[in-house]
Amino acid sequence: MKVLVTGGAGYVGSHTVLALRRAGHHPVVFDNLSEGHREAVQDEELIEADLSDESRIRRALEETDADAVMHFAACAYVGESVEHPEKYYHNNVVNTLNLLHAMRETDVERLVFSSSCAVYGEPAEVPIREDFPFRPLSPYGRTKAAVEWILEDYNSAYGMRYASLRYFNAAGAAPDGGIGEDHRPETHLIPIVIEAAQGQRSGVSIFGTDYPTRDGTCIRDYIHVMDLARAHVLSLEAMDEREAMAYNLGTGTGHSVREVIDAVKEVTGRDFTVKEDDPRPGDPPELVASSERIRNDLGWQPAYGSLQEIVQTAWKWHSHHPHGYGA
Repeated sequence: MKVLVTGGAGYVGSHTVLALRRAGHHPVVFDNLSEGHREAVQDEELIEADLSDESRIRRALEETDADAVMHFAACAYVGESVEHPEKYYHNNVVNTLNLLHAMRETDVERLVFSSSCAVYGEPAEVPIREDFPFRPLSPYGRTKAAVEWILEDYNSAYGMRYASLRYFNAAGAAPDGGIGEDHRPETHLIPIVIEAAQGQRSGVSIFGTDYPTRDGTCIRDYIHVMDLARAHVLSLEAMDEREAMAYNLGTGTGHSVREVIDAVKEVTGRDFTVKEDDPRPGDPPELVASSERIRNDLGWQPAYGSLQEIVQTAWKWHSHHPHGYGA
């Protein structure tokens, strides 16, 4: 299929472009490069444009003769969303409506949407299943929930086929080290700890050490970015038979902050300072996915089963790109 990939120069988007190409599809990246990186697109076609320009979206869909869209373009910092909700509702919701309108006008009826476990907020229990209620705690999470509701309505009213994929903690990099994770600022734990191992940070902080978990630190479900990418491809290919899908994407196994730090020390062979700080408001003690639905429906299985494997691919990328794509 010919697939327009919005936000395809970003972290998960660029790895999914790679997975699409390997699966025999034809991706074209649509990205304004505000958060993404031209280098991450590699040799794929790039349309540098913004989703606020609906006429440009429509023209891109027509020029590429797109069969489907994968939609990654969004603002994605929880803290920033609390400070600047207007920015998040405009970019994540209004611009998605622009995209959906352009798709309807050009008869493109398949969309894979990059959602988030943030739609659940702090769940009453783990692992988290897809039938748990939406209780987002931030404007970021609310924008993801809003788009999911919009897609349900577009499916009912207009027959648009969709898959909403709710990520847990994306991590790692392409196994060959060609593309990887480069956020500005970096907020994800594994690259932050790796930067400490590289001497780019004075150390790392553990925010909270008395949570009701096995070692007192927060537990999260880390999923390799290429496993995420493969789930997007499988969801796209399943749309011939399935009109509406919603899947959690995680390994089903949680790792604590201390375990992540220990894994980075083990993989890199380097030591660094670790400080204990006060917990951050709103940090749930444990977020772990149940991914049984996508395993049963589409036969998806994570290829990277251990935290060490995920960290190894991240370390390979950061070793070759110590300052990200800018280096």
